[in-house]
Amino acid sequence: MGTRKRELQYVVCVANEGYRASLVIRRIYQMMPDRQAQRRGLLRVVDESGEDYLYPKKLFAAVDLPSALGKKFAVAT
Repeated sequence: MGTRKRELQYVVCVANEGYRASLVIRRIYQMMPDRQAQRRGLLRVVDESGEDYLYPKKLFAAVDLPSALGKKFAVAT
């Protein structure tokens, strides 16, 4: 098995209709890789509960964090 660390991905919430208790608009969330979900128009996101759930892709926009900030986010999660 490889020991290569996978790069963390982040998204920002741009809408939360139907998910107001789980998602906060303008908050950055960690996205977990899930190819099957993405093919269905969904993203697997670690939400306010601290657990990962599937949400419609249209609720988020991708975020490219500078590497130094990405490392700080990784330590905090």
